[in-house]
Amino acid sequence: MTDKKRIQIFDTTLRDGEQAPGASVKPEQKIPLAAKLIELGVDVIEPGFPISSPGEFAAVQEISRRFQQVEICGFARAVKGDIEAAVKATQDAARRRIHLFISSSDIHLQHQMRKTRKEAVALAREMTAYARQFSDVVEFTAMDATRTRIEDLIEMVEVAIEEGASIINLPDTVGYALPQEYGNMFRRVREEARGGQTVQYSAHCHNDLGLAVANSLAAIQNGASQVEVTVNGIGERTGNAALEELVMALETRGDALGFTTGIAIDKLYETSRIISGAMHFPMAYNKPIVGRNAFQHESGIHQDGLLKDRSTYEIMNPEKMGIPRSMIILGKHSGRHALRDRLARYGIEIQGEELNEFYNVFKEAADQLKVVSDNQLLQMVSQSLGRPTQVYELGDVQVVAGSASNRVAAVTLHHLHENRESSHSSMGNGPLEAVIAAISQGIDAEITFGDLELHSLSGGEDAHAEAAVSVERKGKTYRGTAVHHDIVMAAGLAYVAACNSAVLSAEDEKQEMQMN
Repeated sequence: MTDKKRIQIFDTTLRDGEQAPGASVKPEQKIPLAAKLIELGVDVIEPGFPISSPGEFAAVQEISRRFQQVEICGFARAVKGDIEAAVKATQDAARRRIHLFISSSDIHLQHQMRKTRKEAVALAREMTAYARQFSDVVEFTAMDATRTRIEDLIEMVEVAIEEGASIINLPDTVGYALPQEYGNMFRRVREEARGGQTVQYSAHCHNDLGLAVANSLAAIQNGASQVEVTVNGIGERTGNAALEELVMALETRGDALGFTTGIAIDKLYETSRIISGAMHFPMAYNKPIVGRNAFQHESGIHQDGLLKDRSTYEIMNPEKMGIPRSMIILGKHSGRHALRDRLARYGIEIQGEELNEFYNVFKEAADQLKVVSDNQLLQMVSQSLGRPTQVYELGDVQVVAGSASNRVAAVTLHHLHENRESSHSSMGNGPLEAVIAAISQGIDAEITFGDLELHSLSGGEDAHAEAAVSVERKGKTYRGTAVHHDIVMAAGLAYVAACNSAVLSAEDEKQEMQMN
């Protein structure tokens, strides 16, 4: 087998990604995010737009100083002031490049820049030469390349190459191109531009037609050796090519494509969650790779196949990407095998006629619900079997909330295996924090709260909140879900369900060790 060609991953989450409405982060927040991107294994980081604000300049400067193991890119318009700011902000980087851009399409030149093509080409030449004085590596971007006449695009690329640009970026700035068109553009520029075979090519695709990753792959197949991406595909309008989607396409279909990257795929999920939280940018349920539903299945046929062999309905192993294994979602389409598997997570073994009887109870309830949460499932099992199946059950909850700085919560926790109850109170900056802290006082195990997801299942007066909580115990992650009219109760119930899963799983492991 021949070695796969390495594709360079250029991450612009902290520059282009941050331009998504509502996604901006404070300059000091960029430092830990850059650290996570470096840990993920990206080759180049574009941390911001230095000329845009003093805070942006300071963030790019600090990242350049602190992270010497990665190439830092200073972004600039084809303007001397921009280039000078980018040069100064990145001057302490061990490896740096200057990335300048200028529009190339008639639409942009006429309506935005108000320049003739001759003027734009002259400016591209002058500013590339100016940037080259300060950096050995200059990346030139012909903005809106995909809506530029190919002869005009080649003319602009040629002058950039003549003046020392070593990387040519041909972006699909407005997500307009089709894969065949985009790939053909790279092929023609490489073959027809003077010096076109002497430089590196980069792809930068937006997702307006949902083709950003497909176009990026087409560029790679036609000579691009670098792809500019963002984590979770965040960015202007519908976003950029998603790092995790591109990487996993190359990883999963490496046999057909013949390319690879230096990304640590086991850190994809963690990085995705961190970026999503920091930028307050939730992901769609059906987001490929890292979306909530990406590896979850409700269909009974799918669930049965998965429980027999994962490859029946999954082309990737989520655990290799650091995604917790929670593939089975219980609903009206679920079968007996999936139900039995979920119950086994809580140490509950029912078979034969007992399973059939409970399955009928479950189906009746599932017909009325979108999803049967872990909390609801455990309650149904307890009622059906006539015995407690949980270690903990959340009882009364009282929360005092208002405009004061702290909220106060008081909870009652039932310890079902010990036939007792305990009461606890705590304060927090918000009601959810106060309730979680109060419940934690009553959990007799070393369990660490992980994260919380809240979703609305309906609107109007009958609105319900669905909560999903993950916890950690001894290096393992456990998940619990709950549905309630009150978001605070939904979160509390989901947390208790997750703690039940962690405690019961630990008891099962202990029993297995004793038997062995």
